[in-house]
Amino acid sequence: MKNSGIGGQAVMEGVMMRNKNRYAVACRKPDGEIVVDVKETHSIGEKYKFLAWPFLRGAVNLIESMVIGIKALTYSADFIDDGTDDKKKADAKSTPVAEHAQAMTDAEPKAEPAQAAEPEPIAESVQRGESRQAAGAKQEMVMTPGAIALTVVLSLALTIALFFFLPVFITGLIESITGWDSPVATSVIEGILRMAIFITYVAAISLMPDIKRVYRYHGAEHKSINCIEHGFPLTVENVRNSSKEHKRCGTSFLLLVMVISILVFSVVNCFPLYEGDSAAIKLLVRFGTRLLLLPLVAGISYEFLRLAGRSDNKIVNAISRPGLWMQALTTKEPDDAMIECAIASVEAVFDWKAFLNGDNGNDLSGSTETGGDSAGQCGRSGCGL
Repeated sequence: MKNSGIGGQAVMEGVMMRNKNRYAVACRKPDGEIVVDVKETHSIGEKYKFLAWPFLRGAVNLIESMVIGIKALTYSADFIDDGTDDKKKADAKSTPVAEHAQAMTDAEPKAEPAQAAEPEPIAESVQRGESRQAAGAKQEMVMTPGAIALTVVLSLALTIALFFFLPVFITGLIESITGWDSPVATSVIEGILRMAIFITYVAAISLMPDIKRVYRYHGAEHKSINCIEHGFPLTVENVRNSSKEHKRCGTSFLLLVMVISILVFSVVNCFPLYEGDSAAIKLLVRFGTRLLLLPLVAGISYEFLRLAGRSDNKIVNAISRPGLWMQALTTKEPDDAMIECAIASVEAVFDWKAFLNGDNGNDLSGSTETGGDSAGQCGRSGCGL
């Protein structure tokens, strides 16, 4: 398996894919058309080089991914079929999609890696020009930078409260009731509680109908990336037959954070940070150290995830296995229409044909700019994680 370097996220009725400084959101409108919006993004690590250092870039990437993810979710929510504001949806930039995947899937048997015949394009025309850019500007006004920043802060606060403060608080109660004060045991109990809360939360929201559809698009995202990374042309048939588990998934990242936090916090707990008798201060000190060490934990988790995406080492695969098991909750089998969205999103930011031929797939110039049969025909916005 060859690492493509692309990643993504499921959104409402669509998929976001990111490749270096570009990301694309492909959504299916209620009338069956696929809308593809391509944007350019730059990491703060490009300006401040030290933020791109190993073990620092993980926390930076986490926050930047949250920002892009919120933008993508906000954009995608505008195309949900809620029976209102149909004119707004009709005016949005769109790319007509071939009738459905049926004709293509009937004509496209599962291909051999790299040498397979060229698949039909997922879309048949591209709309460009000032009208598309104007529509994109209108769409981008849905959420201001201040609103996005506030959403990120609130999301981080909720995450920290639910997965870090609550386990610390419950562990403190257990200690006060039992009188048990073992640094390592405390960290293990706290970690088990954190993972239990996380798994319960994921399982609970998976019962919601809208989230179930998002999880199916999540499966389409993983399948599309696995398809090209295993050397197969990006067709509906090949994507359908690919795995819906991927080692670089955000679900695996979060589970890694839970596990690595147990190891890091166990070491910290061995040092007497507070020796007074106040249970409240002890709780605040313990919680404060968790907050301070969270960027380090995220950084270690991120570096391992990068390694896992590039390695087939048996030890790395064994450590990655629990994360893949966890993805059984967050990824579901998509239908062909969902797969089409994922393919359109990939092709908007990544030249998979060049990738299969040994290139890195990052250069989308040439045929894609002149209306060729790759990313351009999926509706690039002309701007162009």
